[in-house]
Amino acid sequence: MVKKQYLFTEYFECEVLRKRPYIKKEWCEKIIDNPLKVEPQEHNRFRFWGIVDEFEGKVFRVITLCDKRTIHNAFPDRGFKHET
Repeated sequence: MVKKQYLFTEYFECEVLRKRPYIKKEWCEKIIDNPLKVEPQEHNRFRFWGIVDEFEGKVFRVITLCDKRTIHNAFPDRGFKHET
């Protein structure tokens, strides 16, 4: 199986990682590979939600560009409600 290659926007590299230095790129990749939920977002972007076990099992939201492999933003999502 070929591992998907992910890219990161300049905004992610310069702003997101500076503001949230605890975020690891591997977490973002794992969430996109196995999301709890995915939905389109305005401006041709996509939202992915997933649990980060290494961060006390909290849910994170990862935003990608329309290709679903260029990561633009990531943050803990305290308001996420998982539909069962």
